[in-house]
Amino acid sequence: MIKAFAGLAMMLALVSCNQNGIDNPEITIEELNQHISFLASDSLKGRRPGTTEGKIAAEYIANELISYGFKAFGDKPYQDFEVITEVTASEENSLKFGGVEAILSEEYVPLSYSANSSHEGSVVFCGYGFDIETEDIRWNDFNMDLNGKWAMILLGDPEPNNPDSKFIPYANGKNKVISAKDHGAAGVIFISGIEFDRKDELTGLEIDQTNTNLGIPVFHIKRELANQIIAESEKNIIGLEQTLNTQMKPATFSCNTIVSGNSKVINKKVNTQNVVVWIEGNDPELKNEYILMGGHYDHLGFGGKYTSSRKPDTIAVHYGADDNASGIASLIEAGEYLGSIKDSLKRSIIIVAFGAEEIGILGSKHLTANSPVEIGEISAMINVDMIGRLKESKDLLIGGVGSSVEGEDMLNEIVGERDLNLSFSYNGLGPSDHAAFYIEDIPVFFFSTGAHEDYHTPEDVIEKINFEGLKTISEYVTDFAVTLINNEKSLTFQEAGPKVNENTSRRSKVKLGIMPNFGKSDTKGLRIDGITPGGSADLAGMEKGDIIVAIEGKPVENIYEYMARMGNLKPGMTITVDIVRNELKEVVIVQLSNQ
Repeated sequence: MIKAFAGLAMMLALVSCNQNGIDNPEITIEELNQHISFLASDSLKGRRPGTTEGKIAAEYIANELISYGFKAFGDKPYQDFEVITEVTASEENSLKFGGVEAILSEEYVPLSYSANSSHEGSVVFCGYGFDIETEDIRWNDFNMDLNGKWAMILLGDPEPNNPDSKFIPYANGKNKVISAKDHGAAGVIFISGIEFDRKDELTGLEIDQTNTNLGIPVFHIKRELANQIIAESEKNIIGLEQTLNTQMKPATFSCNTIVSGNSKVINKKVNTQNVVVWIEGNDPELKNEYILMGGHYDHLGFGGKYTSSRKPDTIAVHYGADDNASGIASLIEAGEYLGSIKDSLKRSIIIVAFGAEEIGILGSKHLTANSPVEIGEISAMINVDMIGRLKESKDLLIGGVGSSVEGEDMLNEIVGERDLNLSFSYNGLGPSDHAAFYIEDIPVFFFSTGAHEDYHTPEDVIEKINFEGLKTISEYVTDFAVTLINNEKSLTFQEAGPKVNENTSRRSKVKLGIMPNFGKSDTKGLRIDGITPGGSADLAGMEKGDIIVAIEGKPVENIYEYMARMGNLKPGMTITVDIVRNELKEVVIVQLSNQ
């Protein structure tokens, strides 16, 4: 059946190409409707990454664009990559002590960042898992021998009801695991005090696209189970939490109970793809520059767990007609028009339909890290995401306008007599695929008609698309692309806001001034994807592409260890950062600031 379904999709794509025809390059409501009808149909089941239906959607888009004269960069118009769509606890997990065998998912769970490993040893109760020495706080929960032992640690901090608690930067679970490991712990057992969680619910497994574990087994267990482990101490978890929260100082003690634990977390990995095609420009010089038009084609499948559905308890096709079949339909129509005038295009044009945007703009991150052309040769990126619900106000939202010197004037000039009200946002960063290009110093333009009550629900259907508005926006975006392609001068990039989302959780007051790589890495360390001009890293001579492997002599193997190390530093400190550059290790001295 799958082969038959795929064959049917291919046939539909080819029929669609023939119906469109390069002889009729105008953007029409009929063709926009045709594309959305296919992409947002019951048959494509919500286009979730890694599914047969997601691949069929990619084939449809590729076939359409190739029929208009676009070509692949290599032997196929796809760029394959791997993503994680589910994370589960294997039945091989176990937690045993003193004749007790705990029940998985009822009494304990492994955490997402747990290593797939086993350990057997005694237990040390380590309070909140703090190792803090600042002007305001001196608190060390690791003042006993932890080598080869389990560290039992309370989640949260001793001021759970204080939104301005000074402990907030140190309360992150991953940071606590890293601190425990630094002090020799061979495993961590988390528990919830009654003030932290009266219901004592077990933490759910969360997807981590970096597929990173912290090197030791980590479990979250119920209070009753923890009380059995520490029974010989004649203490209990509720009482310990109350003591810590009242006395505001460590209360570490050893327990001779031998705990045997085996952790195994299974990440379901699937293959998905970007669609990447291009047309070469005709100007001898300008054809070496590329204008990239993109939008994501994936959506949420049937919703449910592990998706960002706003109706998580509803298992039904999430059609994604606006998000983002509307943007893809517009790209296909733009491609048809550009193909019809390809002999007059000065710069080269790349069109990309991104996969896996809904689970963290993974497709665009993959493309910028594996660009088919030199990333610096991409002179502008146009992103269309949710442009199918133009309201009566005619507001067309355009983000990233401040990322180029000339962009705003060009956008205003091109709109002409169109019935659109342009609403500009100047920040280059944003919640869609253009963000991956902005951090590469590429001018970006993000077109959208905004969110609505049907966003990420099964009610985002084709019947609610404003096709007249979609046609007007598609024509405007296409005209803007042609202007960028044929303009004598290239856009001038300028920074428009930060290149990383500001941290509002107060986890750290110290900034190194880098854009860390949040993607999966096969090497230990944290790769730098961007440097803030004038920031601490920049002034110390660090560069994009450097890999941080240690801070103050303590290892940094992943993003979590980096964040934990930074959380223990203070503005004004001078620190050492070990980096790997061009396969050679160097030590950089960095003066930290809070800028």
